[in-house]
Amino acid sequence: MAQGRGSASQATKSTITLLLCLLVCLETIDAATYTVGGSNGWTFNTAAWPKGKRFRAGDVLVFNYDATIHNVVAVNRGGYTGCSTPGGAKVYTSGKDKVKLAKGLNFFICNTAGHCESGMKIAVNAV
Repeated sequence: MAQGRGSASQATKSTITLLLCLLVCLETIDAATYTVGGSNGWTFNTAAWPKGKRFRAGDVLVFNYDATIHNVVAVNRGGYTGCSTPGGAKVYTSGKDKVKLAKGLNFFICNTAGHCESGMKIAVNAV
């Protein structure tokens, strides 16, 4: 009898593992990819780009830009409003960066001098 319970317990664990894997796969399949700034890419005056779009946690933002003069920095609200880079902020420099959105507000700036102040920043709310 004890042997039968062990196999039932193993079957339950296997079923739970399978369900968790399916949930992870469904989240990945359901994720959308957005190119920041559209065909213009990550450049000046992109602050309004997110308007009218519905973002979800897990969606991917693609930042296309000239890496010799721009970058992408994931910042907090203070970094966004003050156009400053907090200590420990993640800085992307490839020119073709892909960033997965976390749930809630996500803030990005270019921290090249004067660029953020010229509208090279976005705030994205992912539900």
